[in-house]
Amino acid sequence: MTTAFRRSDRRVSPIFLGIVAVMAVSGWAVWTGFAGETGFAVFLFVTSAWIVSLCLHEYAHARTALHSGDISIGAKGYLTLNPLKYTHALLSIVLPVLFVIMGGIGLPGGAVYIERARITGRWKHSLISAAGPLTNVLFAIVCTAPFWLDALDGVPPSFRLALAFLALLQVTAAILNFLPVPGLDGYGVIEPWLSYKVRRQVEPFAPFGLIAVFALLWIPEVNAVFFDAVDALLRGLGVGEIETYCGLDAYRFWREWFGDQDPGCAALGA
Repeated sequence: MTTAFRRSDRRVSPIFLGIVAVMAVSGWAVWTGFAGETGFAVFLFVTSAWIVSLCLHEYAHARTALHSGDISIGAKGYLTLNPLKYTHALLSIVLPVLFVIMGGIGLPGGAVYIERARITGRWKHSLISAAGPLTNVLFAIVCTAPFWLDALDGVPPSFRLALAFLALLQVTAAILNFLPVPGLDGYGVIEPWLSYKVRRQVEPFAPFGLIAVFALLWIPEVNAVFFDAVDALLRGLGVGEIETYCGLDAYRFWREWFGDQDPGCAALGA
């Protein structure tokens, strides 16, 4: 049975275009200092850019699945980049944004339903799973380009810090997504190469994989190792720890109301 494509199946959603517009306008406000106090503009810019990256993450999964043989993808609305079309909008968008606000960490979002039975070939299945977090890697490279290209001259301090924090989110999302834990994309990459018996044994644990990862991150020693790895990757891309920290400080603009923002970051332009 074939699924006919309609033009609307691939038309970019007005909702996604609206999020991109918020990202562009708030980014301009941070760059120009139009808002005076740029904290709220940093919040809007980073949040909207993070949502855009989540949409592109899911789009990458869907588009790769389409070209691998799942022609049902278009009818599900995944190619429109509309976050409301995802299987779990709460898990894919709302929860990752809340984690950014509360903890400054890029929670792996996600759910596009892929009909795997339509797809043949282990490599195709692995590539479908890898496509999402590879989008986060690409986003991180773009965000850090001014740093590793040594092209920060003329970049306003607030915008530089916003990019640094956004890069932190992309790197944490990529690392967490690539963990070979059931329920995460990293496990999806290796799953096609496991025996049927192993896959059946692991399958019941998939809904709890992400919960287990975050439970482990509450352990101080594990948390320290994780963020040491994140900081090392960011340093390799030219972004210092102080810049990501102050980017988070600027993002949490509401802390200024309580006099709780770091005065050292204020000196950097946060």
